[in-house]
Amino acid sequence: MDKSNFFSDMQAKINQALENSPAKDIEKNVKAMLSQGFSKLDLVTREEFDVQMQVLAATRARLETLEARVLELETQLKK
Repeated sequence: MDKSNFFSDMQAKINQALENSPAKDIEKNVKAMLSQGFSKLDLVTREEFDVQMQVLAATRARLETLEARVLELETQLKK
């Protein structure tokens, strides 16, 4: 038996043992508790965060353009 088969078999046996043990139930319960806890927090998904970052970048670019235009108009008024 080569090493890769040995480790694959060992991993399969460990996974099977975990599936049939209380550890799997504990894992499910912990995941459920964490999901419930996170849902109570005011968190956003990564996708929502990325969209808001794009909106913010576009707004900043527009603001910089408008600031430059106002400065230009103020300079023209002073002349």
